[in-house]
Amino acid sequence: MISWIKSKLTKHHQDCDGVSNDPVIIRRAEHGISRSNIDEPALKVLYRLHKAGYQACLVGGAVRDLLLGRHPKDFDVATDATPEQVNKLFRNSRLIGRRFRLAHIQFGRQIIEVATFRAPHGETHEEHHDESGRILRDNVYGEIHDDVWRRDFTANALYYNIADFSVIDYVGGVEDIANKRLRLIGDQETRYREDPVRMLRAIRFASKLDFSIDDTCRQAILELGPLLADIPASRLFEEVLKLFHSGHAEESFIALQEYNLLRYLFPDAMPSLEDPTTYAFVTLAMHSTDQRVRVDKPVTPAFLFAALLWVPVMKQTQVNVEAGMPYSLALQKAATKLISHQVRYVSIPKRFSTVMRDIWSLQTRFRHHSGRRAYSLLHHPKFRAAYDFLCLRANAGETDVDHCRWWTELQEKDPEQQKKILSAVEPGTSRRRNRPRRNKGGTH
Repeated sequence: MISWIKSKLTKHHQDCDGVSNDPVIIRRAEHGISRSNIDEPALKVLYRLHKAGYQACLVGGAVRDLLLGRHPKDFDVATDATPEQVNKLFRNSRLIGRRFRLAHIQFGRQIIEVATFRAPHGETHEEHHDESGRILRDNVYGEIHDDVWRRDFTANALYYNIADFSVIDYVGGVEDIANKRLRLIGDQETRYREDPVRMLRAIRFASKLDFSIDDTCRQAILELGPLLADIPASRLFEEVLKLFHSGHAEESFIALQEYNLLRYLFPDAMPSLEDPTTYAFVTLAMHSTDQRVRVDKPVTPAFLFAALLWVPVMKQTQVNVEAGMPYSLALQKAATKLISHQVRYVSIPKRFSTVMRDIWSLQTRFRHHSGRRAYSLLHHPKFRAAYDFLCLRANAGETDVDHCRWWTELQEKDPEQQKKILSAVEPGTSRRRNRPRRNKGGTH
């Protein structure tokens, strides 16, 4: 596959501004994509649209991943049928979106997303964009050669045509995949202004696929990062999840710093990352999350958010303590202040901010190695997350490794041994004798 691309498509390379009117058609025998690697629900959608007389293509990341020999996570379809026509064709379909109208066709837990070919806005530009150039509405329909202009990166602008099983390439995307290069289609500034989140998508794809970002496209990201300030915090939360929960959080984190974009997502974390110990700690947290994703273990954004904001929260806690607050109250106030400021940039749903608070507040309790405090910590619902957090701090040199080692060894013992160890009296304390209570109300 790769050798064929390099021998046949070297003359098809376009710069970041170019899209060919005459596509390269890669025939069935030449691209290596097998229908056996396409999920059955996606094939059903493609075949039904085709039999009904519509053009139907697998599009985007699915085609890219299939060419790379990967199994796509999602299968998206593009067609010349309108959303209403798609909806009539599938009983298990529902229409979603106002800014970008789509049909979602549900097969059990799997959803196949079907989009109608989009066209340039032309003279109606003012009605569909805001003052910064960001797209507000995007329901101008066209044909496949129009739709390719609306895609973001060349590697995501390939169409697998179910009519003859060919791959249609207008932009040199197949060659870019072969060369592991990420290029933006069209004028970089215009495309990033249309949707600044494309800058985050560029980093995510480059990190996930181990692609390099084209130099011209790279420079535009460095210049246009402030546009992310116009994106709703709720949408940036979803994008951060994709960046950090795809199994490539560490690479994404490093790239976000390289392109100066982290400051628009987690501004309070930026000063502390200049410290090598803090940087090592956060990087270890990203690496740990990647390892869990790759072995299909559950992950939560609360853990990474807690790592990113840990040092800022501790610094604010110390300020509060010096102002006379008890430690527990000082930490509570610091957490509230930092989280309240953070959600202006990337929103954090309460179900995650609550876990962050638990992780932070439990850290000081790990110094207790016996007694009721240690026993209650071991059985706390968020013990495991807090313990993992402690050990990452220890591995980064941020806290004493002996605490991590002690709690690790404790968990390796059976419940009876744990109970015996934890029932010991803590140094500096004494057991209280049970005394009969006085009946303040007198006798009856």
